[in-house]
This record gives sequence, structure tokens and C-alpha cells, in this order.
Amino acid sequence: MTQPLVDLRGRSPWSVLPPLCLGFFMIMVDTTIVNIAVPTLQDAFGASLVTVGWVNSAYLLTFAVLLLVTGRLGDRFGPRPVFVTGLVIFTLASLACGLSGSVGWLIAARAVQGVGGALMTPQTMAMITRVFPPQQRGAAMGVWGSVAGVATITGPVLGGLLVETVGWEWIFYVNVPVGAVALWLSFRQLPVLPTHARSLDGVGVVLSVVGLTLLVFGLQEGEAYDWGTIVGPVTVWGVVGAGVLVSGAFLLWQRHRGDDALLPLRLFVHRNFSLANVAGAAVTFAMTGIFFPFTLYLQQVLGLSPLHAALVGLPGSLLSGVIAPFAGRLSDRVPGKWVAFSGFATLAVAIGILATQVQPGVAVWRLVLPMVLFGVGTGLVFSPLASLATSGLDQRTAGAGAGAFNTTRQVGGVIGSAVVVATLTSRLAATMPAAAQDAAAGLPEQVRGPFVEGFRQAASAGLGAGGGFDVPAGVPADVAEQLRAAARTAVDAGFASAAAQTLAVTVGVLVLGALCALAMRAHRPGTPAAAGPAAPAEQVAAP
Repeated sequence: MTQPLVDLRGRSPWSVLPPLCLGFFMIMVDTTIVNIAVPTLQDAFGASLVTVGWVNSAYLLTFAVLLLVTGRLGDRFGPRPVFVTGLVIFTLASLACGLSGSVGWLIAARAVQGVGGALMTPQTMAMITRVFPPQQRGAAMGVWGSVAGVATITGPVLGGLLVETVGWEWIFYVNVPVGAVALWLSFRQLPVLPTHARSLDGVGVVLSVVGLTLLVFGLQEGEAYDWGTIVGPVTVWGVVGAGVLVSGAFLLWQRHRGDDALLPLRLFVHRNFSLANVAGAAVTFAMTGIFFPFTLYLQQVLGLSPLHAALVGLPGSLLSGVIAPFAGRLSDRVPGKWVAFSGFATLAVAIGILATQVQPGVAVWRLVLPMVLFGVGTGLVFSPLASLATSGLDQRTAGAGAGAFNTTRQVGGVIGSAVVVATLTSRLAATMPAAAQDAAAGLPEQVRGPFVEGFRQAASAGLGAGGGFDVPAGVPADVAEQLRAAARTAVDAGFASAAAQTLAVTVGVLVLGALCALAMRAHRPGTPAAAGPAAPAEQVAAP
């Protein structure tokens, strides 16, 4: 039997996975579960869409910007205490979210929830890296990756069910019993690993948090401010530029600090680690990129309810959860780069096919099939990529490496969201007037010009899929009915065309991820080059 890297007092290394996976599952679900409740939250609090949008943005912001810091905290104080602390914070913040009496309180509680999620996430990867031997690490990462696949669709589906039955509060209350079980399992089954005493890089902490906050905020909220002025002389691009400058200063400071840095730059000497970070950002970019335009298309063009729209992706996500453990085990037997490359290629083909099917009036089953293929691709990508990212790390930097990998994944998602929204908006400005021109061919000649011009003006102002032409007063009833039908046709055709073109952008990003996988070193699993420097078994305290 393969010996674990730590002395678990006779227990199998697999015993550490249940609490880690439960905690990670809650984190991933809460990145998507709120989206389905946005209209309900607007009604409940009488708040604007922009204000309610911050219920999700606050969580994603604090989650993304703290991952580097919390990864290093795991190296300094040990993965178990940092994970448990994050789990307690996340669970209590979930209770506070459900008890919120105002939208401001809810936003604040969600921000605290993000802090808890950031404390937990790097520790899940670091614990797997430090406990599992190289020959089993891919399989363990496969189970970890399957959690991400299942959670992707569980959020919208579970959110839709809870909102429609017991109320929006329960999308947060449901975390409380799950968190309590995960906490009990954590104390019983997670080992107390040795820590590596070193001073925390305070300057690095400040620079990383400030730089990432500016960068993530600017990209995440740019569309809300029309990529212009935020307040006074402060602009979106000014904030993004400041974030880039501060992040650059952070990297220079990390180079100066060497191995005592918050993010030791020597991690990036490992080719697979560097390429896995780029590939991780690419796949998160693509997953963010596909769901925003596709969900709008399903609801506003095909007219599906939020719950039915979420169910379109259910078979693919369930299949992803089934395939991920097998992909992890396969990466224990063959070089993981080939498994990851197969996943990226499958994802690119799936989204390419989906883009051709996004049309008005298409049968829903024709969309389910490429989404099933999409689930196969995600199942093949996540666990091998996580294993490739951590395989060259030693015990002292496992937390820092996990924090860096998760940070790049989250920033990739933020960039993906910004790029996709901007692309969709710009394509709508072109496709809506073109669709209106085609739809106007069957209208009386005297109304064609005003009809097309109305769409052109609405599209230039940032037209969504809800309409773009108001029937003028005094128009005969039969002509008014023709105008409404033509407007619906133009909106559906224009939005479907813009969504398809936006999906095509993600295909290019996935090709980049595939190229990164191809460029990785094809070490055999379990060899010293793949597993990093050899280390003696760590002595651990019984949990």
C-alpha cells in the first residue's frame, strides 16, 4: 500500500476529503446561487438592480482578493486551523445573510462570507497536496474537481427551488446545517500539520489586497458605470490602471523578499505551475463567459423560467461530477497534461457547437446535447489541472501555491465576466439594427424607417433583450400588431446572434488553455520531477 506523506495514525488519507469537499461545495454553490434570486431580492428590499448586484459582487470581491493572503496563512499557521476558522466565519455569515433586514446588511454579510470562503479554499488544495502521495493525488484532486462540477449547476437549481418554495432566506440558511456537519468532521478527521515559522509579509499583504481590490472592482463593476466615471475624477479605467500599478509594485516587492514573500516567485520557475495558472484562468474565463449570455438567451429569447433554464445544464454538470474522479485517476496513470488538453479541446468543441445552435425558436434538446459535451470537458479539466499546478510544490509552499492558483482562477473569471458583458453589449449594437432591418421588410413602407431607427437608437444606448421599439400612438390596430410581431422577431434574432458571437470569444480563450496544456512537461505521475522535492513523512497531531 502506498504510504501517505504524513503520519495519520493509521487512518487513510481519503478520510480528510469529506470535510474539505463539504466546505468547498458550499463556497462554489454560493458563487452562483444568488443570481437566481435577484428579482426576488429587488422586490423584498425595494432595491435597484445595481444595488442587488452587489449582493453577489461583495462576495466575489472579498473572496478573490484575499486568496493569496489566506494561502500563505495556511503555510504559517497550518491548513487545519485556517480552514476551520474560515468554515466558522462562512457558516455564521450565512446565518446573518438569511436574517438580514436590509439590503445593506445583506451585502455586508455576503462580504464576510467571502472572507470565510477565501480562508477555506487554498487549504483544501494544500491539505490534499500535503497528505496524499503523488500516486494518489490525481484521484484525490478528481474528487475535489467533481465538487466544482456538481456545484456549478446545484447553485441555480437549488436556488430556484428554495426561492419558489420556502423563500430567499433559505438559500443562505441551507449552509448552516451543512457547515455544522463539515465543522464536526473537520475536528474529527483533519490532521494538524507542522507549520513553517516565518514572519508574515505585511507590506506584501497590503500591496496584494489593494492591487487586487482595485483591479477586481474595476473589471467587475466597469459595466455598471458604463466604463466611465465612478465619482468625481475617478474613472473605471483609472481604477483598473491603479490596480495594475499596485500589483506591479507587489511583484517587485515579492522579488525583493525571496522565499519570505507572500507569493514566492520561485514557484513560477516550475513550468507546469506557471502554465497551469494561465490555463486555470482560461477555463474560469470560459465558464463565466458561457453562462452569462446563454442564461439570458434561454430566459429572454426562448422564454424559459429561471428554474427551467438552470435545468438545461443539469445533465452536463452531473456528468462532470461523475467524470472528474475518473479523470483524476487517469492523471495518476498517464501524464496529466494530456487529460487536461483533452478537456480543453472538448470544451472548445462544445461551445463552438452551442454557438451554432443559439437561434430563436430552437428546440431545447439541441442545446442540452452540447451542454452535456461541455460537462465532459469540465470533468476532464479541473482535477488534472489542479494536480499539475501543485505537483511541483514542496511542503513549505503548498498553501502559497494553492492561493496563487485559486487567485488566478478567480481573476480569470472576473476578466471573463467583464469581457463577455462588453462583447455582448457591443455586438447587440450591431446585430439589433441588422435584425430590425430584416424584420422591417414585411412592414408597411411608411413605418419601416422609424422602426429601424428606433432599434438603432435603443441598441446604441445599451439595449437588452426586452425590447427596443414602442408602437407610436394613433397607429391602426392591424399595423400596430405587425410592429409588435416584427419587434419581437428583431429582438430575438438580434440577441441570439449577439449571444452566439459572444460565445465564440470563449472558444478562443479555451484554445489558449489547450496550448498551455500542450506546453507542459509530460512527467510520469509519481516521479520526483512531477511530485516536487522529496520530503520525509510529516509528524502530525491527532485531530
